[in-house]
Amino acid sequence: MLERTLVFLKPDAVARKLIGKVIARFEDRGFDILTLKMLRMTEKMVDIHYAEHLKKPFYPPLKKFILSGPIVAMIIEGEEAVQVVRKMVGCTNGLEAESGTLRGDFTLSNRVNLVHASDSLETAHREIEHFFGQVS
Repeated sequence: MLERTLVFLKPDAVARKLIGKVIARFEDRGFDILTLKMLRMTEKMVDIHYAEHLKKPFYPPLKKFILSGPIVAMIIEGEEAVQVVRKMVGCTNGLEAESGTLRGDFTLSNRVNLVHASDSLETAHREIEHFFGQVS
Protein backbone atom coordinates (compact mmCIF):
# COMPACT_ATOMS: atom_id res chain seq x y z
CA MET A 1 0.00 0.00 0.00
CA LEU A 2 1.33 3.43 -0.97
CA GLU A 3 1.86 5.52 2.17
CA ARG A 4 3.34 8.83 3.23
CA THR A 5 5.37 9.38 6.36
CA LEU A 6 7.20 12.24 8.00
CA VAL A 7 10.93 12.06 8.61
CA PHE A 8 13.09 14.76 10.04
CA LEU A 9 16.82 14.87 10.40
CA LYS A 10 17.69 16.19 13.84
CA PRO A 11 20.30 18.87 14.58
CA ASP A 12 23.10 16.30 14.98
CA ALA A 13 22.53 14.93 11.46
CA VAL A 14 22.55 18.45 10.01
CA ALA A 15 25.65 19.51 11.97
CA ARG A 16 27.52 16.37 10.93
CA LYS A 17 26.65 16.95 7.26
CA LEU A 18 24.76 13.67 6.90
CA ILE A 19 21.73 15.09 5.07
CA GLY A 20 22.72 13.75 1.65
CA LYS A 21 23.74 10.34 2.95
CA VAL A 22 20.45 9.88 4.81
CA ILE A 23 18.30 11.04 1.91
CA ALA A 24 20.26 8.79 -0.46
CA ARG A 25 19.44 5.76 1.72
CA PHE A 26 15.70 6.47 1.36
CA GLU A 27 15.99 7.09 -2.37
CA ASP A 28 18.15 4.00 -2.87
CA ARG A 29 15.37 2.00 -1.20
CA GLY A 30 12.95 3.33 -3.82
CA PHE A 31 11.12 5.96 -1.79
CA ASP A 32 10.14 9.32 -3.22
CA ILE A 33 10.92 12.53 -1.34
CA LEU A 34 7.76 14.53 -2.03
CA THR A 35 8.89 17.70 -0.30
CA LEU A 36 11.52 18.81 2.16
CA LYS A 37 12.58 21.92 4.01
CA MET A 38 15.20 23.04 6.46
CA LEU A 39 13.88 24.90 9.48
CA ARG A 40 14.47 25.72 13.10
CA MET A 41 11.67 24.41 15.26
CA THR A 42 10.11 26.81 17.74
CA GLU A 43 9.46 25.85 21.35
CA LYS A 44 5.75 25.60 20.53
CA MET A 45 6.43 23.28 17.57
CA VAL A 46 8.58 21.02 19.74
CA ASP A 47 5.94 20.91 22.50
CA ILE A 48 3.21 20.01 19.99
CA HIS A 49 5.34 17.40 18.23
CA TYR A 50 6.43 15.71 21.47
CA ALA A 51 3.16 16.34 23.40
CA GLU A 52 3.04 12.80 24.81
CA HIS A 53 6.47 13.31 26.41
CA LEU A 54 5.99 16.74 28.03
CA LYS A 55 5.90 15.38 31.61
CA LYS A 56 8.63 12.77 31.17
CA PRO A 57 12.06 13.33 32.75
CA PHE A 58 13.90 13.02 29.43
CA TYR A 59 11.82 15.76 27.78
CA PRO A 60 13.76 18.89 28.86
CA PRO A 61 17.09 17.64 27.43
CA LEU A 62 15.29 16.36 24.31
CA LYS A 63 13.67 19.76 23.77
CA LYS A 64 16.99 21.55 24.29
CA PHE A 65 18.63 19.23 21.74
CA ILE A 66 15.91 19.70 19.10
CA LEU A 67 16.10 23.48 19.51
CA SER A 68 19.92 23.48 19.27
CA GLY A 69 20.05 23.76 15.49
CA PRO A 70 18.18 23.39 12.23
CA ILE A 71 16.37 20.24 11.17
CA VAL A 72 15.45 18.93 7.72
CA ALA A 73 11.83 17.76 7.52
CA MET A 74 10.53 15.71 4.61
CA ILE A 75 7.55 13.76 3.40
CA ILE A 76 8.54 10.34 2.12
CA GLU A 77 6.21 8.25 -0.02
CA GLY A 78 6.33 4.62 -1.03
CA GLU A 79 5.01 1.14 -0.44
CA GLU A 80 4.40 0.60 3.30
CA ALA A 81 6.52 3.68 3.97
CA VAL A 82 5.75 3.99 7.68
CA GLN A 83 6.89 0.49 8.62
CA VAL A 84 9.81 0.27 6.20
CA VAL A 85 11.18 3.71 7.10
CA ARG A 86 10.97 2.87 10.81
CA LYS A 87 13.00 -0.29 10.16
CA MET A 88 15.55 1.69 8.16
CA VAL A 89 15.88 4.24 10.98
CA GLY A 90 16.50 1.63 13.69
CA CYS A 91 15.66 1.57 17.39
CA THR A 92 15.46 4.81 19.38
CA ASN A 93 18.61 4.12 21.38
CA GLY A 94 21.25 4.64 18.75
CA LEU A 95 23.81 2.73 20.80
CA GLU A 96 21.62 -0.38 20.52
CA ALA A 97 20.53 0.10 16.90
CA GLU A 98 21.54 -2.62 14.48
CA SER A 99 24.27 -2.04 11.93
CA GLY A 100 22.70 -1.27 8.57
CA THR A 101 20.10 1.05 10.08
CA LEU A 102 20.58 4.81 9.98
CA ARG A 103 20.97 5.04 13.75
CA GLY A 104 23.15 1.96 13.87
CA ASP A 105 25.48 3.34 11.23
CA PHE A 106 25.60 7.01 12.20
CA THR A 107 24.35 7.68 15.75
CA LEU A 108 26.89 8.51 18.44
CA SER A 109 24.69 8.32 21.58
CA ASN A 110 21.38 7.08 22.94
CA ARG A 111 19.59 10.46 23.01
CA VAL A 112 21.23 12.33 20.16
CA ASN A 113 19.84 9.89 17.64
CA LEU A 114 19.96 11.51 14.20
CA VAL A 115 16.43 11.13 12.86
CA HIS A 116 12.72 11.07 13.65
CA ALA A 117 10.22 8.94 11.72
CA SER A 118 6.46 8.68 12.25
CA ASP A 119 5.48 5.51 14.11
CA SER A 120 2.04 4.93 12.54
CA LEU A 121 -0.16 6.11 9.69
CA GLU A 122 -2.24 8.20 12.10
CA THR A 123 0.89 9.83 13.53
CA ALA A 124 2.25 10.40 10.02
CA HIS A 125 -0.90 12.27 8.97
CA ARG A 126 -0.78 14.46 12.10
CA GLU A 127 2.96 15.14 11.82
CA ILE A 128 2.83 15.92 8.10
CA GLU A 129 0.08 18.45 8.73
CA HIS A 130 2.04 19.92 11.67
CA PHE A 131 5.16 20.47 9.55
CA PHE A 132 3.72 21.08 6.08
CA GLY A 133 0.00 21.90 6.45
CA GLN A 134 -2.50 20.18 4.20
CA VAL A 135 -0.71 18.25 1.46
CA SER A 136 -2.63 16.88 -1.52
